[in-house]
Formats: sequence, C-alpha cells, structure tokens
Amino acid sequence: MSLRILLCASEVVPFAKTGGLADVAGALPKALAALGHDVRVALPKYASMDAQSIKSERLVSALTVPLGATSAKVNVEVSEAIPGVKTYLIDSPQHFGRKALYGEPDDAQRFGLFCRAVLEFLRQSDWQPEVIHANDWQTGLIPVYLKSAYRNDPRLAGVATLYTIHNLAYQGVFGPETLPAIGIDRSLFTVNGVEFYGQVNFMKGGLIFADLLSTVSAAYSREIQTTEYGERLEGLLTTRRADLFGVLNGVDYEEWDPATDALIPANYEADRLEGKAADKAGLQQRLRLAERPEVPLFGLVSRLAGQKGLDILSEVLPHLLELEVQLAVLGLGEQQYHDLLSDFAAKQPSKMGLVLGFDNALAHQIYAGSDFFLMPSRYEPCGLGQMISLRYGTIPIVRHTGGLADTIADFGTRTGEGNGFSFQQYSAVGLFGAIARALMTMKVPAAWQRLIQNAMACDFSWGRSAEAYVGLYRRAIERRRS
Repeated sequence: MSLRILLCASEVVPFAKTGGLADVAGALPKALAALGHDVRVALPKYASMDAQSIKSERLVSALTVPLGATSAKVNVEVSEAIPGVKTYLIDSPQHFGRKALYGEPDDAQRFGLFCRAVLEFLRQSDWQPEVIHANDWQTGLIPVYLKSAYRNDPRLAGVATLYTIHNLAYQGVFGPETLPAIGIDRSLFTVNGVEFYGQVNFMKGGLIFADLLSTVSAAYSREIQTTEYGERLEGLLTTRRADLFGVLNGVDYEEWDPATDALIPANYEADRLEGKAADKAGLQQRLRLAERPEVPLFGLVSRLAGQKGLDILSEVLPHLLELEVQLAVLGLGEQQYHDLLSDFAAKQPSKMGLVLGFDNALAHQIYAGSDFFLMPSRYEPCGLGQMISLRYGTIPIVRHTGGLADTIADFGTRTGEGNGFSFQQYSAVGLFGAIARALMTMKVPAAWQRLIQNAMACDFSWGRSAEAYVGLYRRAIERRRS
C-alpha cells in the first residue's frame, strides 16, 4: 500500500545546496516516487534559487503563521523541478531573501518560522501526509510543534514523524531569548525538552519528540551513542537506541555513471575501461599536471576542513609528494588549508593541481580520471564521495568510520575480495600506511584489475535505501496510531 510522505529539509537539489543533505533530499523523493508512493518535499524559498529552472507557481498567499504572541505572513509556491514530486517552497523574503542559506544571526527565527509554516500549510491543504520526514537541525522543531502546539489538532495530531541526523555536530543551538520568537512554550525549556546546557537546541527537540530516529549509516548510529562522537547528546541517543536506525544514503546513478556521464572526456564501463585512461589524460591536462599515464593520480573532492581529515593529510603531503604520484584537489573550506594546499601546489605544479571552490564538471572529471580517491575523515556520518568513486573504478582510501566503514572493505591480494583501503587509527601514520598498501596493489596488474572490477560492481543506488526508509515510515505510522 502506498504512503503519503512529506520530506522537509533546508536544502534540496536542484533548488539549493551547500552539502550532502541537499543530494539526499533531492534523490530520496525520486526513489520513493518510483516505488509508487505519494511523496512531496518542503523547503524554504531562497533568493539564490534560479527562478527559471525551478519554475514555481504561487499556491497560497499570505498564510498566517503564529509564533507565540506574534505572527508572520508567508506565501507557498509549488514546483515540479523534481520529476514526479511536488515541492512546496515556503516564501518569506524577510527570512530567506538572502544570499546565504545559513549563518545568519536570526537563524533560529528563520527555521522556526519554516517549521511552523509547513504545519500551518498542511492544516489548510487538501493533501495530508501520513508521515513527515524531517532532516537535521533546521527541521528539528517540526516534531516539537506537532506534539505541543498541534497535539489536539484534528488534521495533524495523527501525523507520524521520522527525524534523520545527517551530522550530529551541527545542532542549531541558540540562546533562551529565542523561545518567544519561535513560539515555543517555556514549559518545554527543560532537560526533557529543548533545553541544552542553558540553551535552546533544535536538534535535541527533534530527537526527543520524533516517533522514530535515523542516521545515514549503521556505523554512525552506533558511534553517536559514545562520548567520542555523541556531541554531548550520547546519553539521550542511548535512551532512544531502540528507536534509532541507520539507513545508508544512496547515489543517484542517473548523474554519476561513467557510461553516460556527459561531463567527462570519455565514457567507459567495467568491461570497457579504455575511456578511463583518456579521462586521466584529460584531468592531467586540465590541471596542468605532467601528462604521464603510468603515474598514480590521487583525487580529493571535499570540504577542506579538519573533520574531513585535512589535518592528517597535511602531515602526509610532504612525504607523498616525494613519491612518483600526482594529486588533484577540488574544494573550499578553512583558510589554513587553503594556504597550505596552495603552497604545495605552487612548489610542485607538475605533481599537484588545486582548485579552491566548487566546479561540478571538474568534480566529475576527478572521479573519472583519478586512480585513487582520498577520504581520510575524522568522522563521516555517511559520505557520498567514496560510493561515487567506486562507480567510476577510482579506488577509495578512507578512514574506517561511519558510512566509510559500512561501504569500504579492505582489498586482499590473496583473496581478491574488497573494494578499497582503510585505516583504523586517525593519524598521519595510519593514512600513509593505507596509501602505501594501495600503491603496492597498483603495481600488481592482475590484482589491480580485480580491485577495479570489484569497485565498479558495487551497488549503492537509492532503491535499496528507499525501501529501508519506507519500512521506517510504516513503523513510525504504526507507533503514532497506537
């Protein structure tokens, strides 16, 4: 039996994106719709959206959104930019008519308004979801409002909620003075509510009030119940461990497929790899690296931050670049890593190509043209880069954590099994050891070819993950009804 599902997120491809949440929130609804479910999406309408590509139309004008003692007026627009999925855009220029998606001083009011506006729109809509799938801190108040302000509402009281943590490190923590502005009653500012060390915590609200919880990999769901990864919420997560599930993200193979990718110089498949050599030559040419097909080429497409392993990679780079290797880096992040990587690239331009920023075409070319893909993350809730690189026969070298641990198995030259290389200890020594094993394997042609075939045979498409989410939606609905 098909379900009525509303997925709420602060960013969704193709409307707005700063990170992996947008990819998930754009791809999952398509996969759910393909399974026959009536799935819809809600997100804010940002000024940065391309009006021509999203082609939205006004659905509701001047919707009143109560926020404590005050109220706001918003419009609701609808778009079909995701094929087969209606997307509702909460339009409030005062709150979202800015260049940046996040990082504004009034983020609490902005996303509090978004959460409440979604529910007010549903109260007046002919369409009602059976379950709302809320994602990350920006939607954390949806379960809170449902079980407080709307607990007796005949249209909303029975709606179930699944709350997904994409990254526990970002929780949406604000001062207690924001309570009146977001319409949260003071009675909820307790240890069993949204209070968090004297502050208001949006994510904690979602974790307490949602019917079920999930994270984006099974390993991460276990890790966040520990002091090391729990970000001071491990106690709460442990008490809800029976309601906490890990569902691995998928990859949109319509976009990421070397056989059809229009952004790479040559297409290829697992049984026809000639094009990969041409892609390597094209990448070397674009980044002005020495055009040497025999030299191992490492790719890195990442946010340039300590969490992504840039600290230990910085220690490894001087030794790595002493070898006969090349490095292609694309990303943006912390200034210290911009400076450090720029210095290395300037000193060894034939060995290291660096682009600071985001270039979608170049990202595709790095996945296709590299031999290895680096993801030495300190922690990684899921990660998409390692799964994309597998599809392109580019071998991941990862830290054994979170979704990286769930997707990458060490290759054994004797067994011929495995799809990449990983290291346990978060250190430069651990990372360099994994790189050394990878380079040794590349020198054995039969083992190297087997490894590439293993990598490209992996299936991390959205179908399996979407079915797992449907199972959680049904469980949340049953819990809400009981």
